[in-house]
Amino acid sequence: MALDQQLLEILACPDTHHAPLDYDAGAQTLTCTECGRIFEVRDDIPILLLDEARSPGPAGSAASTETAEEEK
Repeated sequence: MALDQQLLEILACPDTHHAPLDYDAGAQTLTCTECGRIFEVRDDIPILLLDEARSPGPAGSAASTETAEEEK
């Protein structure tokens, strides 16, 4: 099931309020087109929480998020 197009049009990055977010239905993610943060979509619900977002990077993995949290 895909996210509703009207919902996608109003969603924005919670940190910078950049819009639009790119939706990848296969990966179930939303990516900020400005800062590159990657947000998961779980059960068709966008999880737009900064502390759960993956940072942009070569791997874009959860490890990059964990490293950022350890540095705090």
